[in-house]
Amino acid sequence: MFDSGPDADFPHGVKLGVDVGTVRVGLAMCDPDSILATPFKTVARNSKKNTDVAVILKHIQDLNVVEVFVGLPRTMKGEEHASARMAYDYAELLAEGLAAAGSTVEVRMVDERLTTVSAHRSLHEAGVSSRDHRKVVDQVAAAGILQHAIDMQKSRGADVGTPVRVTSLESTEHREADTSGSGQ
Repeated sequence: MFDSGPDADFPHGVKLGVDVGTVRVGLAMCDPDSILATPFKTVARNSKKNTDVAVILKHIQDLNVVEVFVGLPRTMKGEEHASARMAYDYAELLAEGLAAAGSTVEVRMVDERLTTVSAHRSLHEAGVSSRDHRKVVDQVAAAGILQHAIDMQKSRGADVGTPVRVTSLESTEHREADTSGSGQ
């Protein structure tokens, strides 16, 4: 039986799923009752200026998101490689941006093994051409990440994933100064 009542130990409301890639970031959101995750948007990745992070932070605010789940890519053996480090770094950018804005929204890392494979399979089965997958596959993968997280929350009656901790806002301020173009 799912414990998704008001006494369940996890935030209730709209949640955001994030699938981080080197070229694109897929976003998915769920309804306020956390029943169904749906693809939301694909944002072009900009690792130099992090303008994509700013766009996502704005969506978090505009949608009144209560929790963010970032997919953590692991191998089938549970190992973490370069893509996992990229996901951690991205989650830290989101958490730092939320903290700098005074938000209490928590960012959590959740296992995303096979979500992109499943997303490609689902799109293929839905008749979407392989050429058109690129436009939406990251959103569909993000929906898989988010659906897994909200289902686990309900089944456990508790929060899931690993919280991303902000160690210092100084790193955020330093990063902003480095990217402002002022040189100071």
